[in-house]
Amino acid sequence: MMNLPFSRRDFLKLSSAGVLGMFLAELKFDRALAAPVTQGRMTLSGLNLYSDPSFNAKKLHIFGRDEVVKVTAEVDGEAGNPYNSKWYQINGEGYTYSGWVQPVESNYQRPVFQIPNEGQLGEITVPFSDTRTDPSMWAETGYRVYFGTTHWVTGVSVNKYEKGVWYQIYDSHLQKSYHVPAMDMRLVPDDELTLLSPDIPEERKHIFVDTATQSVTAFEDDKAVLIARCSSGGKGTKTPLGDFQTFHKGPTIHMTNDGEAGAGRGYDLPGVPWVSFFTSTGVSFHGTYWHNDYGKPRSHGCVNLTPSDAKFIYRWTRPNVPRETQYLYKPGEGTRVQIVSSNS
Repeated sequence: MMNLPFSRRDFLKLSSAGVLGMFLAELKFDRALAAPVTQGRMTLSGLNLYSDPSFNAKKLHIFGRDEVVKVTAEVDGEAGNPYNSKWYQINGEGYTYSGWVQPVESNYQRPVFQIPNEGQLGEITVPFSDTRTDPSMWAETGYRVYFGTTHWVTGVSVNKYEKGVWYQIYDSHLQKSYHVPAMDMRLVPDDELTLLSPDIPEERKHIFVDTATQSVTAFEDDKAVLIARCSSGGKGTKTPLGDFQTFHKGPTIHMTNDGEAGAGRGYDLPGVPWVSFFTSTGVSFHGTYWHNDYGKPRSHGCVNLTPSDAKFIYRWTRPNVPRETQYLYKPGEGTRVQIVSSNS
């Protein structure tokens, strides 16, 4: 929770005057709230390691997609977007732009052998893990799942021959089950799915999104409880402006737009975490694992957030999703969302 050095009314005035971005930059809230990064995953192939934190510096190395690297420092450098000039020093040898590196960790888990009959949410805690069609390292490979993604766990299997424990996850979009090594996934405890600030009446909660400054601010009355940089819709798929409500939600969603794949705009993203929809067409707040370039409009209309910021929005807004529920739809209910563009 945080207290802004000005009121919510002042905040909205700054936005309407078109100077909110400058003010937030002065606050340096991105740096103040960000945890140090020690490990990263390259989100694309062909990314460069430079001798200095600049796109014009000498190129030292080319990374492959999903290459995991050690981050030894974070420095200011050439801006990759108006709100992100952060570069990562890799292995003390050179620099790469933070926007294309997913911050990750390698936190291996102790297996749990009892899964509730209705299932339980799980979260990947390693840079990536390859699913299998059966609980065996020799089984056919399914899709790859990434750090911070969430999945619905429906069972556990012990492979005595390989001495391995596997969680079975169910993909409701594909209507198929896959298996993930249990050591790569954390089962999310019930107390991480409860409603935040439950005593605050719904009319006193308000989410303000400014697509011009690529910022999301959640208020309880005049008190800002979250300020986050986001990535809203890019050219051709802009995030809609107006007043909305977070009326349907799910802790894990397989997002895809198969119908647009032929136009070169297709995407297929299993395990998108902490999804809070605010339109009937599927526009939402959600966690993101395919980029780290917040501050640049680049989504297909949704409001991309870090998984931790998306989780806050998911838990703080109504309706509250019970722990045994994969998706909740309650039209007419939810927390108010106001989306503006202060440059308009």
